[in-house]
Amino acid sequence: MRRFAGSCRFVYNKALALQKENYEAGNKFIGYVAMAKHLTGWRNGLDTPWLKEAPCHPLQHALKDLEKAYKNFFAKCADFPRFKRKGSGDAFRYPDPKQIKLDQANNRLFLPKLGWLRYRNSRDVLGELRNVTVSQSGGRWFVSIQTRREVEQPLPTATTAIGIDVGIARFATMSDESYIAPLNSFKKHQQRLARYQRRMSRKVKFSNNWKKAKARVQKVHTRIANARKDFLHNKVDPSVKTIFQRV
Repeated sequence: MRRFAGSCRFVYNKALALQKENYEAGNKFIGYVAMAKHLTGWRNGLDTPWLKEAPCHPLQHALKDLEKAYKNFFAKCADFPRFKRKGSGDAFRYPDPKQIKLDQANNRLFLPKLGWLRYRNSRDVLGELRNVTVSQSGGRWFVSIQTRREVEQPLPTATTAIGIDVGIARFATMSDESYIAPLNSFKKHQQRLARYQRRMSRKVKFSNNWKKAKARVQKVHTRIANARKDFLHNKVDPSVKTIFQRV
């Protein structure tokens, strides 16, 4: 999975470099169809034969992601596309549902060139399967399954309005004088994080010991992020959860 994510990152960066070079030469933007022909050449080339080991559809989807990033930039909805770094947002997507098999009863998932994989089912998968995204975070691999189904539009039930003030001493204060206490997840892990960061600074950069120390630092950051997510999803009242997510 690390190799597949690296292959998709390589294709994205190589296509972005080609787009920049093409723009500096005064040529028009290279669309997905024309860029896909370059991908075929890269997969069959002598310099990058390892691209054949990765599934083809996730590589093609990396080109679609780049084209979407350019369209968002042209529409002034996002910044100019940036090159992707190793270890930051490693992921790849299988866009074709015909190549994916889901066995929820046995917690198994079949993906091309990976075979059957066991997974921990966090919730039931409802509806028609559309695509699967595999991503890495904090040293662990996650799978996101996107489906399509008909959902009834919920009717609003609240008849009163309430004012919310988001602060520091209190996570949120309501106009009816009730409040939600802060989590302070960073403060709880601050000393351990500082200790691991000091150990990491003493190591030779990019050495094996440095990578192990970096993994410990990333693990602490992951715990802090997961604690915040759990607090938002489970501790905050559902009626105001959406507002905090937007903030």
